[in-house]
Amino acid sequence: MAFKDILLHLDNSANCLARIELAINIARLHGARLKGIYVVTHSYYASGPATGEAEAVARIEALFREKTALAGISAEWLYVDWSVVGVGISEVVNIYAYYSDLVIVSQTDHSAQNSVTPVDLPERLGLGTGRPVLVVPYAGSFAVSVERVMIAWRAGRESSRIVNDAMAILEKARHVSVVTVNSQGTNDEQAEKDALKLCEYLACHGIAATHDQILTSASFPIGDVLLNHACEQKMDLLAMGAFAPNRRGVFTLGPVARHLMNHMTLPVLISH
Repeated sequence: MAFKDILLHLDNSANCLARIELAINIARLHGARLKGIYVVTHSYYASGPATGEAEAVARIEALFREKTALAGISAEWLYVDWSVVGVGISEVVNIYAYYSDLVIVSQTDHSAQNSVTPVDLPERLGLGTGRPVLVVPYAGSFAVSVERVMIAWRAGRESSRIVNDAMAILEKARHVSVVTVNSQGTNDEQAEKDALKLCEYLACHGIAATHDQILTSASFPIGDVLLNHACEQKMDLLAMGAFAPNRRGVFTLGPVARHLMNHMTLPVLISH
């Protein structure tokens, strides 16, 4: 499905400008409307709005309107002051994401001061929206076109889901690489066959994908293997299915996805 309606989460973080610029480029490439959403919620014990929040909202709104107007794209500013006490930001964004094709959010910056954004927002959106979520690193600028895309592939539901949800991006990319990770000294023929089947499937959509098999030691985190390969190959985007085991009745991101959320060096598209 084409991206025609994109939801961008906005907050008072330092990397908000870089996120807006990347979202504008994606919206322009796909001819999509960009909706910028700034959410204010109220906890049970808060005495009132956070200090300087009104000024931050006005500044972000002006920035969003200015940048989208200069880019000449269809845009909508959404300021949502959720009146029900105790509802979290992720729950509100999820509601608006139901009517969007793609959600863009920032990686959590645990060192940020005075941030009102919950630290688990990317994870909660990845598991709760039912839409692909593009997580943008809090450090760096990523305003270039998404031309080199890497798919982290392991045959299964989550990988199948991300390929389907990323199709609009894959069709416009110049280079698509299907990456599998295996331990050194092993010969996983089935994994290679599965990756080649995916390449054949993508070819039916006019996407010329290649397969890269990475051999690594069992002691090296798979998340780091993927990030290192993406850096070496100068990838613009990593697409990966978000595996979510059920732990004590609660769905949480698997260890690889969680590692990427904490250590990402390029935008990561996840889907569950």
